[in-house]
Amino acid sequence: MASKEHKLTAFGRKDEGKGASRRLRHAGRIPAVVYGGGADPVSIELEHEPTWLAQMNDWFYSSIITLAVDGKAQQVLLRDMQRHPYKQIIMHLDFQRVKAGEKIHVKVPLHFINIDESPAGKAADVSVTSELNDLDIVCLPKDLPEFIEVDLGNIAAGDTVYLADVKLPSGVELSHAVSEEHNPAVAVARFVKEEVEEEVAEEVPADDVPAIDQGGDEAAPEGEGESKGE
Repeated sequence: MASKEHKLTAFGRKDEGKGASRRLRHAGRIPAVVYGGGADPVSIELEHEPTWLAQMNDWFYSSIITLAVDGKAQQVLLRDMQRHPYKQIIMHLDFQRVKAGEKIHVKVPLHFINIDESPAGKAADVSVTSELNDLDIVCLPKDLPEFIEVDLGNIAAGDTVYLADVKLPSGVELSHAVSEEHNPAVAVARFVKEEVEEEVAEEVPADDVPAIDQGGDEAAPEGEGESKGE
């Protein structure tokens, strides 16, 4: 699926350093930098709340963003985001400029479709699980998809969908070609019973299973349980 246009607004900043970044965060803003594209790096700032809402979407991480810095628009990709370890705060962002004629290397999420209509999806004792969540791709900016669909409408119990089975959009190629050594599973349809048995086998090693008492009460200590002489 081709990417839609996504926009963010930013403002240039001159104050740099830890102290300046700390003041920005206290004011509800995010320090950031834009680099690449044959131009010098530029320090910028973004409002935290709309940026936080934007980063909750897949496109924030894998799509080209139209970043307007002081009203001047440029095409960028997010290359790094630093979050606070436990607060809902973005600490810093790195954006890379992109050029129309230069290929880019991006991770794009996978979207699995038609699972419920598949033979495996209709079976009560079968579970379809994803083995990969995204793909490393290379393409021109104009060909960058927001995500790549994997149609699982025909997957049946016991089937495995491999990387070689994924249909890539026009103009998109994998960063690493598929080969005998590199063709990982993308999705697998397993019987639920088999999954449970595998999990139990992993969690409870045979050596750790307690012995089962085969019957009778514990043996009475020597001398007990005998009738006393009259």
